Amino acid sequence: MRFVGVREGRRVLIGLLLVSDVDGTPSGPVSATSAVTLSAPPASPASPSGARVALLTEVDEFYADLHGWSDTARQIVATQGRSSQGQRPTVEMPAPAGMRTLDGVDLVPAVRAGARVLGMGLNYHDHAAETGLAVPKYPPLFARWTASLCAGGTPVPVPPGERGLDWEGELAVVVGTALTDVDEATAAAAVFGYAVFNDLSARRAQGSSAQWTLGKNADRSGPIGPVVTADEVGDPAAGLRLVTTVNGETVQDGDTSNMIFSIGRILSFVSRTLTLQPGDILITGTPAGVGYTRTPPRYLHPGDTVEVTIEHLGTLRTPIVDSTHRP
Repeated sequence: MRFVGVREGRRVLIGLLLVSDVDGTPSGPVSATSAVTLSAPPASPASPSGARVALLTEVDEFYADLHGWSDTARQIVATQGRSSQGQRPTVEMPAPAGMRTLDGVDLVPAVRAGARVLGMGLNYHDHAAETGLAVPKYPPLFARWTASLCAGGTPVPVPPGERGLDWEGELAVVVGTALTDVDEATAAAAVFGYAVFNDLSARRAQGSSAQWTLGKNADRSGPIGPVVTADEVGDPAAGLRLVTTVNGETVQDGDTSNMIFSIGRILSFVSRTLTLQPGDILITGTPAGVGYTRTPPRYLHPGDTVEVTIEHLGTLRTPIVDSTHRP
């Protein structure tokens, strides 16, 4: 199942993505193959034809009862499938007001406003090698604020004074269970889902301090895709291909099996110090191919389009604009 955030006035709701049949009847969940690219309205031409969103509940309520709302989503999927085959539904269909077309909603990250967003530096062997830095002994973590996140398709401005933004295609992890001082196996089993992420970095700001916070929190610099449940993705340690392109040119082509620290190890490490809550986000690092390590360095400029594709998750598309488009 695949979940998105939808803004309605001042509220953020969680919606379940569904694909419609030719006659418009909602028939099932959006899959990695049917939803190759999802972007904020207006919908991308590569978005699934007839995709709809079944609105579930407010974002905080969703993460407060992930088990219950996941069951509701499964019932909706089952009911939609039976309906499309002419069978009588066994559960009540969502109210008409709760079903929207994908291009008729304002997509936002499916993330709680109070979520902790933790980023990882140097978590791929090939990326550590291209930077010339030693493999770290412990997970090097930094923080993002949720205010820096945006949905796919949202134009991201280059801050004034920067030579451009650097791309970092990454796998994001959504925590599904509260974690306090847990072992690696328990932490790994607590993952609710995954999303495509682009950790767009303002390198001059990042390099101006020993701390990375400023360079990792530029306006709208954290595009994130829909949350796909872990059962549909599988174990990233077994390998998910991750590809980043700029204007159609491949600049990163990696695999999550190249991670230095496993997801379970990182979450366990964090849980020894702070309790992770459902809806918290871990960004797991980027493979080799970032712009600043190239000769000469290469960055994203206004007019560029960067896409990150992860196997089983789909593609996250982001246009780059100039600083006049800052909020």
